[in-house]
Amino acid sequence: MLKKRIIPCLDIKDGTTVKGINFEGLRNAGDPVELAKRYEKEGADELVFLDITATIEERKTFAGLVQKIAAELSIPFTVGGGISTVEDVRRLLEAGADKISINSSAVKNPALISDLSKEFGSQCVVVAIDTKLVNGSDWVHVKGGREITDLKTLDWTKKAEELGAGEILLTSMDGDGTKNGFDLRITKLISENVNIPVIASGGAGKTEDFEAVFNQTKATGALAASIFHFGEVQIQDLKNNLKIKKIAVR
Repeated sequence: MLKKRIIPCLDIKDGTTVKGINFEGLRNAGDPVELAKRYEKEGADELVFLDITATIEERKTFAGLVQKIAAELSIPFTVGGGISTVEDVRRLLEAGADKISINSSAVKNPALISDLSKEFGSQCVVVAIDTKLVNGSDWVHVKGGREITDLKTLDWTKKAEELGAGEILLTSMDGDGTKNGFDLRITKLISENVNIPVIASGGAGKTEDFEAVFNQTKATGALAASIFHFGEVQIQDLKNNLKIKKIAVR
């Protein structure tokens, strides 16, 4: 059985770390390089860096900042935001990323998933899916959650796997930043219907939320931001508590 992963996330806007609620009302959460150093030291299993306005602003992810962060890390490092070509990915991997995350560009051009998987290996390709419950159904959203698509979340997840995604980063927009717990319903549905790892994201507020998502779904990783940034939950304490509850963590 895969050991569960604890993954802090750096949402980056204008070169600084930010955090909001339901993708809105962003506030400053600190220097990304300093946070990355701290998470490496505290025992994070991986780190995710998302340039959250790159797609909206139609620009590329800050490769220079990626390079600075990567220089501080020995853990796997996933980078996303504004990635739309094989060359974009090559540039970020050269800057020190281990994996890349694509969202809006994959929805717009699904063949990109296959192209990247063939070029760099599926283990490098994370498809990020921002999902929201609308009129009783789960719909994929793009452009930083600003735009609903005509893709149902489960259908798109299966398609992404089929095209060569190595992992799914599933963010519940309804849970994002609320600290009310991970969205167990959608996480369970998605993680039970694909054969690739699923990272749960959106809603972590306390240690018990991680315990619930690992016990009640097949997610292999759990991602959180503000509770780690602002010191509400310490990664090592969290891991120790999960071990006490017989949940295998790295």
